[in-house]
Amino acid sequence: MAPRRRRRRPWHRTRAYRLVRTAVLTAVLVTAVRCGGHHEHGAPARAAGPHARSSASPADADGGAPGGESGSRGAPPPAPLPRSPAASLRIPSLGVDAPVIPVGLDAGRQLETPPVDKPKLVGWYKDGPTPGESGTAVAVGHRDTKTGAAVFAALGQVTPGHRIEVRRADGRTAVYTVDKVRVFDKDRFPDKEVYGSSRRPELHVITCGGLYTRRAGYSSNVVVFAHLTATK
Repeated sequence: MAPRRRRRRPWHRTRAYRLVRTAVLTAVLVTAVRCGGHHEHGAPARAAGPHARSSASPADADGGAPGGESGSRGAPPPAPLPRSPAASLRIPSLGVDAPVIPVGLDAGRQLETPPVDKPKLVGWYKDGPTPGESGTAVAVGHRDTKTGAAVFAALGQVTPGHRIEVRRADGRTAVYTVDKVRVFDKDRFPDKEVYGSSRRPELHVITCGGLYTRRAGYSSNVVVFAHLTATK
């Protein structure tokens, strides 16, 4: 009697297929945890807050802000501009062109953020320098909300040398060049480095970053440090 031939297993029941499927599912889950496609109701207000536990604010912090070259290489820095509110903010490398609204401090002296139902807005700290003025100006925006990606979803992809252009209410534009991008844990947020005063015109742009959980929101903040290099 001839031996029975073993039937080949269907491809979707092979060990190789199971291993590949497990690897793909793991990658998807890790991405979901890191990116956090949306927030639970009530959580988005934390998404772009400057930090979680520090009580300092832009008005409270002092000390020097991070340095960098003034103006373009080999060219003198531009003269600071007089006061005029921000109207819109552009980051050409990211395709961002967003309206700007003024924001202040909440009851806990934390920097406010734009309304979560208007995720494409950028907030500008109204009690700090306006675009092109001497000192440290601060802009803030959401990374995402429960409805999807927000204005600064890709802010962490900015690199040194990229431009940030801020149009003012008087029609002039302050052009900043990025010096560096940093990610800070919210429970160790460096108030003086981010909010500290500066003799030259600087802009620090803040959004959320790091890991996301439904209970605590994002664990970190992404901060872009830039300085004024041109006006037009």
